[in-house]
Amino acid sequence: MSKTILVTGGTGFIGSWVVKYLLEEGNTVRLTLRNKGNKAKYEFLESIAIKSGAKLEIWEADLLKEGCFDEAAAGCDMIYHLASPFILKFSDAEKELILPALKGTENVLNAATKSKTVKRIVLTSSVAAIFGDNADMKEQGLKEFTEANWNTSSSATHQQYSYSKTLAEKRAWEMEKSQSQWSLVVINPSFVIGPSLEKSSNSGSLQFMNDLISGKYRMGAPNLEFSFVDVRDVAKAHILAAENTKTKGRFIIAAQELSMVELVKIIENAYPKKFKLPLMTAPKFSLFLVGWAFGLSNKFIARNVGHNISINSTKSKVELGIDYYPIEESVKDMIKTL
Repeated sequence: MSKTILVTGGTGFIGSWVVKYLLEEGNTVRLTLRNKGNKAKYEFLESIAIKSGAKLEIWEADLLKEGCFDEAAAGCDMIYHLASPFILKFSDAEKELILPALKGTENVLNAATKSKTVKRIVLTSSVAAIFGDNADMKEQGLKEFTEANWNTSSSATHQQYSYSKTLAEKRAWEMEKSQSQWSLVVINPSFVIGPSLEKSSNSGSLQFMNDLISGKYRMGAPNLEFSFVDVRDVAKAHILAAENTKTKGRFIIAAQELSMVELVKIIENAYPKKFKLPLMTAPKFSLFLVGWAFGLSNKFIARNVGHNISINSTKSKVELGIDYYPIEESVKDMIKTL
């Protein structure tokens, strides 16, 4: 049975895949944008809607404006709240990251309560709300990170994106407890890669890959380890978690841990000698001298470079049935769309 579903952040890297899958299921999707006059932002989704024979509605809303999601949420069955900035370069973390994440979550969830019809909300959080720095694992005496862990090391001056996701998710859980109309489920993806449906996306994920293949790290990549996951798996996880109302809590969505050097090897194997890839691993001491040029603070370098991580995504496999894309495939498909 088709539903009416509000999706915030639906033109983004993850959100566009969520909208695509929802439309292909025959749902009516309400998409919110700050400026619906900017048709170039959502034309590709209108094409998917036409092809799917489903209805796509465009609504105007701003994360920071109280009450502006109320009309879009009225009459909806579900809300997928994905809108939250993921940018690698910013001048004012409070204004560009923290406030939009926190106030946006409050405004969307308040709109859900006012609607009287919304019964289920899926919030896109991140493993950044599970941990802030790779060093957290060892410092907390952990062998791996699970859904039980919370980020306690980020702040308004260190790992600000992670801090914004942590504050927003904690606020969402507080708001769920204060009412009984709707239930909340949270998706905590790791570093999202894979193909983009939207060529001009400003996602930090796409910027990261562009930097990696364009020669920015030519003289050496930091020994940084990430957990990666395919954007299509993340999108499917949202839908599976929404539709199975027995699922509760948080879901880490993560496929595989890789260092930047291991990621480079995958790219080189897929596209031999095509890109200006890093020639070596940059010594940690050298990063303290030049890290600023890559946007890396000394504290970030100290707490992340050379620190391994392990992330447990068993819950997503058991309860949602996620069968993760091989990272090699995700990398190939991502580069094809850059």
